[in-house]
Amino acid sequence: MSTIPLDMEKARSRETLSEDQSTIEVPAEPQMELKDGLQPTAASEPKQNPELQDPDEYISGFKLILATGVVALASFTMLLDTSIVVTAIPKITTDFHSLDDVGWYGSAYLLASSSLQPLTGKFYSQFSSKWTFLVFVGIFELGSLICGIAQSSKMLIVGRAVAGMGGSGLMNGGLTILAACAPPEKRPTLLGFLMGFAQMGILIGPLLGGALTEYATWRWCFFINLPIGALVAVAIFLIHIPDKGAGRVPLTATIRSVFTVFDIGGFLLFAPTMIMFLLALEWGGTSYAWSSATIIGLFCGAAGNFALFLWWEYKKGDGAMIPMGMIKRKIVWSSALVSFFVGGVMMISSYYLAIYFQAVRGKTPTISGVNVLPGIVTNLVFAVLSGIAVTRLGYYLPFSIFGATLNAVSCGLISTWTPTTSTATWVGYQILAGVGRGSSMQMNPIGMAIIIFAQQFGGSVWLAVASTAFSSSLKKAIGKYAPGVNPQVVIAAGAIGYREVVPAASVAGVIKSYNEAVNHNFYIAAGVAVATFVFSWGMGWKSVKAKKVQSAA
Repeated sequence: MSTIPLDMEKARSRETLSEDQSTIEVPAEPQMELKDGLQPTAASEPKQNPELQDPDEYISGFKLILATGVVALASFTMLLDTSIVVTAIPKITTDFHSLDDVGWYGSAYLLASSSLQPLTGKFYSQFSSKWTFLVFVGIFELGSLICGIAQSSKMLIVGRAVAGMGGSGLMNGGLTILAACAPPEKRPTLLGFLMGFAQMGILIGPLLGGALTEYATWRWCFFINLPIGALVAVAIFLIHIPDKGAGRVPLTATIRSVFTVFDIGGFLLFAPTMIMFLLALEWGGTSYAWSSATIIGLFCGAAGNFALFLWWEYKKGDGAMIPMGMIKRKIVWSSALVSFFVGGVMMISSYYLAIYFQAVRGKTPTISGVNVLPGIVTNLVFAVLSGIAVTRLGYYLPFSIFGATLNAVSCGLISTWTPTTSTATWVGYQILAGVGRGSSMQMNPIGMAIIIFAQQFGGSVWLAVASTAFSSSLKKAIGKYAPGVNPQVVIAAGAIGYREVVPAASVAGVIKSYNEAVNHNFYIAAGVAVATFVFSWGMGWKSVKAKKVQSAA
C-alpha cells in the first residue's frame, strides 16, 4: 500500500491520471510561507505548474526503467523485512530466551516507522528527493546490520527500531521519485509495477526467513538487506532524479525556522505519547501489575501528552504535522480507525500463526513458512483483485465490509485449532483469512498518509496487546495442563527450545498450553475485526472515481 506525504495533502491540487476511470492522486507543491531563511514557495513566488513543464525535464528510456526498478527494489526490501522475521521469531526467542519480547520485535519496527511517517513528506518537500531517499536507505541498512549482529534481545529491538526509522521514508520516497521522473500518463503503469513488486516481499518473506533460519542462521534474515541496500544506493546515486516544486532548506536557515516548518514540537509531543502507551501495554500484566504505579503513570503520561499534542496541532493550523482539519472529516477518521484495526488483525495473524506451527505442531522454520503461504498468497491476490474491482466500480465500502466480516469469521475459526487440526482445515481457514485481509486493504484513498500511519500504529499496539495476553495465557495454561512445570522455564526456553528443558511426560501439556495461548490471541484478533466492521460504515458510499480534468490550453 502506498503513502502520500502528509504535508502535501493539506493544500494540494488533485491530479487525475485516468485509464479506465482509475485515479492516482499526486501531491502538488506545498502552499505555505517559509520564513527565517527558508526559501519561499508558491505563496510568495509563483512557480510553474509541474504538469506544464517541458517534457524533457522528465527522464525516459533505460534511465526511467532503472529508476523505477531501483525504488521498487527498495520498497520490496522494506516489505520483505516486515515478514521475513515472522518464521525466525521462534528460533530468536530460543536463542535469547526472550519469549516475552515477541511483541517488541514487530512493535519496535512499526512504532518507529509510524512515528516518523508524518514527517517524511516534509523531508521530501524541503530536501532533494535523491539524497533524502539515500539517507533513509542508509538508516534502514544500519538497523538491519544492528539486528544481524545483535547479542541480546534488547539489541535486536533497538535494531528493529532503527530499521523502522529508515523504512518510514522508503515508500514515500519511491512515490516522490516516480512522480519526479515520469510524466502523468506513464505514472499509473509505473506505480502498478512498484506496488506489485513490493508486495512480493510480503509473499516470499516467511518462506525465505524459514529457510535461512533452518539452513543458515536467523541473522541472515537481516544481513540479506545489506547487499540489496548497497545496490539500491549505488544505482540511485548514479541516476539523475529531477526535483520539481519542492522548497529547500538552505544552510543559513535558523533553528527556529526549521523547527517551525517541520513541526518538530508536534513530533516531540507525538512520539513520547506513543512510546509511553505501548510500554504500558507491553509491561502491564507481565513485568508490572496493571495496578502498579509504573503502568498507571505511563497511561496517565500518554493521555496528558496526547492532550498537549492535540492542542499544539490545533494551534499550528495548516502547518501542523497532522492537520486537524483533515482529521475532522468523517470519511478520514473512519478510514483511519478501520486501518488501525486492520493492522492489528494482520500483525496478530502473521506472528502467532508461525508460533502455532513451530511451537504447537513442531514444524521446522522452513515448513512453517510453507504452511502460512495459503493465507499470504490469498491475501496478495485479493488485494490486487479488490483494488481492480474498486477502480472499476468506484466504491470501496462493500469490500471493506466484506473483508471485515471474513476477518472476524476466519479469526474465530482459527481460534478453534488444536494440536491435531487436519491440514485441510488449517489451509481452508487461512485462505478465508487471506481473502478477508486482502479485501480489507482497499479503502478510501483520501488522507492516505494518515491511513498508513494508523495501520502501522494499530499493528504495533495490537501486537503489544497480543504479546501481553499470550504470556499471561501461557502461564495460566501451563498451571492447568502441566502443573509440575515452571512457566518461567518454558518462557525462557522459547517457542522451540522448551521441548529440550521440559520433562518428556509434560511436553504434551505444554503443547496444549501453547495452543490455548495462541487461541486466546485469535479471540483478540476476532474482536479487532468486529471493530473494523463497525467503523467501516462511517466511510460512507463515496465513489473514488474522479472526473477527468481538462488541462488549460
